[in-house]
Amino acid sequence: MSDTKAHAVDTALIRELALLLDETGLTEIEVGAGESRIRIARQAAQMAAPQMMYQAPAAAAVVAAAAPVAAVSDPASHPGAVPSPMVGTVYLSPEPGAAAFIAEGQTVREGQTLLIIEAMKVMNHIRAPRGGVVAQVLVKNGQPVEFGEPLAIIE
Repeated sequence: MSDTKAHAVDTALIRELALLLDETGLTEIEVGAGESRIRIARQAAQMAAPQMMYQAPAAAAVVAAAAPVAAVSDPASHPGAVPSPMVGTVYLSPEPGAAAFIAEGQTVREGQTLLIIEAMKVMNHIRAPRGGVVAQVLVKNGQPVEFGEPLAIIE
């Protein structure tokens, strides 16, 4: 038996995923079945949003803040606002009943997962664009969000 059949590429699926990227504005999508995985990614020079990549989620440790963080009055105009890079549904933890990825007052590092946005059955990890302290989490678990809507504020 030859391995050629096992490594055959489904070009129709690749074309379909590429069209899905164009239609949704996503920059990356990955699908898998069993041991096989297909990942389609493109660079979006005009997007200043954090890079999204699906990985097995790891629970983040919650760090207590030294001082309480004041609520921000206009989150959208705050320089530390993390905007949603897509339309979808927010999930604050890797699975139901698990601890949230972040909490107000927690220190995060650049690239750390802040939350997940599900868009068209794809779980997109939204990562911190910079390190700092989470001043405010502006969304609730299961909440629908729009493109550009502020998700959290990192100071």
